[in-house]
Amino acid sequence: MDLNNFRKESKSEYSSNQKLKARLKKVKPKILDETFEKLHEEAFEEIDCLDCANCCKTTSPIFLNTDIDRLAKVFRMKSSAFIDEYLHRDEEGDFVLNSSPCTFLGEDSKCLVYEDRPKACREYPHTNRKKMHGILELSLKNTLVCPAVFKIFQQIGKEYRK
Repeated sequence: MDLNNFRKESKSEYSSNQKLKARLKKVKPKILDETFEKLHEEAFEEIDCLDCANCCKTTSPIFLNTDIDRLAKVFRMKSSAFIDEYLHRDEEGDFVLNSSPCTFLGEDSKCLVYEDRPKACREYPHTNRKKMHGILELSLKNTLVCPAVFKIFQQIGKEYRK
């Protein structure tokens, strides 16, 4: 995975993808969900997250209290100690990692806490779920982070940019 090339290409296509997002808001919810799910499956037949891990290298998931409690248990710590060591609150008041790349990302791009990872990591990049209308803005932002999301936007754009 050539992340430098991906970064350049995704940035150059961002304004076009913003316009596409506006068009996608007009698509019937069921059709949009089905389209994203189909393209999600196709994208991940070609893209292996372990070849990239850009999400883990550049962004932080939101940690829910259940995520914090679960991971604190894994590390045999109190939840408050886990927060003190690894997390802070962002501008929206959500718990996020203190630094990037992710503290739990191994050198081989594998997650060291994979079985216990946060819900946001389990669901990322969120392109195969229902109610895509509600997360189009997030998906647009993720075109800059995830090559699979960028590919999905490129594919969906073939039909909706017309």
